[in-house]
Amino acid sequence: MQRYFVANELENDHDTLSIAGENFHHITRVMRMKVSDQVFIVFPSKKTCIAAITAINEDEVLLSLVKWLTEDTELPIKITIASGLPKGDKLELIIQKSTELGAHKFVPFKAERSVVKWDEKKVVKKVERLQKISQEAAEQSHRTLIPQVQYAASLKDLITLHADYDYVIAAYEESAREGEDSTLFHLFQTIQPGQSVLCIFGPEGGISEKELQLMQQINTKLAGLGPRILRTETAPLYVLSAASFYFDLSKNKNS
Repeated sequence: MQRYFVANELENDHDTLSIAGENFHHITRVMRMKVSDQVFIVFPSKKTCIAAITAINEDEVLLSLVKWLTEDTELPIKITIASGLPKGDKLELIIQKSTELGAHKFVPFKAERSVVKWDEKKVVKKVERLQKISQEAAEQSHRTLIPQVQYAASLKDLITLHADYDYVIAAYEESAREGEDSTLFHLFQTIQPGQSVLCIFGPEGGISEKELQLMQQINTKLAGLGPRILRTETAPLYVLSAASFYFDLSKNKNS
């Protein structure tokens, strides 16, 4: 069953729900749905329901509530993935797979060692494309929110956001080489449900010394992600997979 995010809440269970725009096109032209077909609808409040199509007009689909669902598909902590711009389509992969794994937000940034440079005139379109990838992945993985994408022009701009987070960590290659293996685990043991963490990852060339000094000014914790050196597109998935195991599987087993 298809899943769609809508912008407005359903104020009354007996109200008619209207879907237009891209979702209308997807329902009518891509999926070729008909009256009585059912879909999942996710509201801004993260509430989810099953709704049935009651009418298909020229520019909107009308639906009625079938039943409310009780869903708990989000991680209990809010993880923001901040990736130094990587080469090729790696950023798209990071956003797609990280959304499936439960990321809360993305902040791609131009790192000192990023080979890729975004034309300032094209930033808005690039972010829109990444946002679309995030939305499609959220629909596919039955998320109850769409992770937002926000661009930062440098690490300096990125760390100005640190006050919005309870914790800040950075995946640092040298920490892995030195055998550091406790920062991430300690974070999971310490962080409380509802709290947030900004996770910073360098591009292919890693984090520069200047960037390291900037991060240390805001008390960023450096984390080694196991004994192996991970690619820039693999490291965020490692962190999110570890979080999912710790909070979704281990906690449930112990409770």
